[in-house]
Amino acid sequence: MGFWNMLRIGSSALSAQRLRLDLISNNIANIETTSTEEGGPYRRQDVRFKSQENDPNFSQLINSQIPFADSHQLGRGGVAVETIIEDDTQGPRVYDPSHPDADEDGYVEYPNVDLAVEMTNMLSATRSYEANLTVISAAKRMALKSLEIGR
Repeated sequence: MGFWNMLRIGSSALSAQRLRLDLISNNIANIETTSTEEGGPYRRQDVRFKSQENDPNFSQLINSQIPFADSHQLGRGGVAVETIIEDDTQGPRVYDPSHPDADEDGYVEYPNVDLAVEMTNMLSATRSYEANLTVISAAKRMALKSLEIGR
């Protein structure tokens, strides 16, 4: 695997995991939001990734980012965001007739965000982010070592 491949794959994964962490943070921030502009409680969001080799604009993307590179020589790989999905499972219903968002029976529907799940996902995304930083650092060290050979 070439230097450019390692950097591209690592950087695409860093961007993907950063978005995943942003969504997790948003989920945690809205754990008590019982009313949204769309109506109803906040719905948990998650991200679905895809391989960049399935991206029809792969060659154009690579050639625009690295003008002197040939996308066929670079190979393929990396990760891209396919879509951000909204979890439509029912959140917990709590009896609280004094709450402004209570229904006629006195129940309030809360978001479907589980703090334990979000914290587990955050740890997973953080570890993935760190692993990809290690890949980029290794690529950088290999490139520097190969430059030292020419001295």
